[in-house]
Amino acid sequence: MSSTFFKTFVLDNMPMIRHICGVYSRDEEELKDFIQEVTVQLWKSHEKFEMRSKVSTWVYRVTLNVCLAMSRKNRKSIDSVSLDNVQVSEEIDHEEKEQIEQLYNAVRKLKEADRAIILLYLENKSYKEIAEILGMTVTNVGVKVNRLKTQLKKLIDG
Repeated sequence: MSSTFFKTFVLDNMPMIRHICGVYSRDEEELKDFIQEVTVQLWKSHEKFEMRSKVSTWVYRVTLNVCLAMSRKNRKSIDSVSLDNVQVSEEIDHEEKEQIEQLYNAVRKLKEADRAIILLYLENKSYKEIAEILGMTVTNVGVKVNRLKTQLKKLIDG
C-alpha cells in the first residue's frame, strides 16, 4: 500500500470514514471491521477514481456503499443505537447528548436509502454534494430531505 494512497484516500478522510462507519456499526468490533473493509475497498478501486469529483466525495460514496452493504449482510433491522461509535463533542451537556441519541435512534428506524440521505444532510453536505454522492438529482434530494425531516420529527415526538 503506497503512502500517498494511504494519506490521500484514508488518513485525510478518516474522521469522515469513522463517523459514517460508527453510525452503521453496532459496537467497537464491528466499527473496526467496517473501517477495515472501507480501506480495502478504497485500495481495490482507487486507481479507477477519475477525479471528476473531490477525493472526499468519492471516499464518502465508497464508505457509504460499504457500510450499507455490510449492514444489510450483518443484520436485517436496526432497533437502537449507542453513541459509543459516533463521535460527539465532549462540550455538550447530558440533555444535548440525549437529544442527539434520540435523533440517531430515529435515523436508525429509517430505510437504508433514507438513512444515507439524512446522514449526509447531518454532515452538512450541500444538496449538490448529496446528489453527486448518491446519484440523484438535486431537486429529488431537496424533496427527500424535507420529507425525512418531517418523518424524523414524528419518530422523535412519538
